[in-house]
Amino acid sequence: MKKIAMAGLLAFLCSAVVTNCLAAESVANDGWITLFNGKDLQGWTPKISGHACGENALNTFRVEDGIIKVSYDDYTKFDKQYGHLFTNIAYSHYIFRMEYRFTGKMMADAPSYVNLNSGVMVHAQSPQSMNFVQGFPSSLEFQFLADEGKGPRSTGNVCSPGTHIVMDDKLITQHIVESSAPTFPPAEWVKIEIEVHGNEEIIHRVNGKEVLRYQHPQLDPECRTAPAIELLNAGANKMLSFGHIALQAEGQPVWFRNIAIKSLAK
Repeated sequence: MKKIAMAGLLAFLCSAVVTNCLAAESVANDGWITLFNGKDLQGWTPKISGHACGENALNTFRVEDGIIKVSYDDYTKFDKQYGHLFTNIAYSHYIFRMEYRFTGKMMADAPSYVNLNSGVMVHAQSPQSMNFVQGFPSSLEFQFLADEGKGPRSTGNVCSPGTHIVMDDKLITQHIVESSAPTFPPAEWVKIEIEVHGNEEIIHRVNGKEVLRYQHPQLDPECRTAPAIELLNAGANKMLSFGHIALQAEGQPVWFRNIAIKSLAK
């Protein structure tokens, strides 16, 4: 297991070599590059808790009509099978954008908090470096939420599995920091954008408006749900300057489309 974790960490570290090199495809549309071809999951790797890295268990992530759909049609129960779909490349300085919308109902045996809840992770550890039953990668999550009919529920919050952040020069150790974004109906397509400047600063935008910013993301050695201590023991830098991007599947059906990235050259 340690050899596998080390190999995964090395893959994670080596991928940093191409964090600012987006020239593998022709750059068009003012520097924006499409990360999803609309046909299949080429360029992405799934990791679902309790399943091998690369196994798209129960067809959780599927492509239909130019959309990546998180589906639980083939599940009999959720059984803590938290999943993420990772970019094969790690990135450092960039702007990432996409659209999401919720559909259907959450799995009955999933925790209540996953209702109309999903997200996209940045500065995520590689899927190869996650242990077999790990539910969440050490990362920063741009959280997607929708209206449950119970009052305001802002989207665009930051969640911090295995990590801490800094705001106003203070270390923030709470798991969720709420944004200033409004509450959206579940079926509405919402445009999000996340601007990442290595370890310096990360900015969240919803429908073109800034809703949150924070600085100096870093690994939390005491977190148990996303055990960053394993990365630190293997030689990872505590301060997060790069990582993979990952789409979340945590028990609620959700759709993703128009996924693109733009390099911010240093």
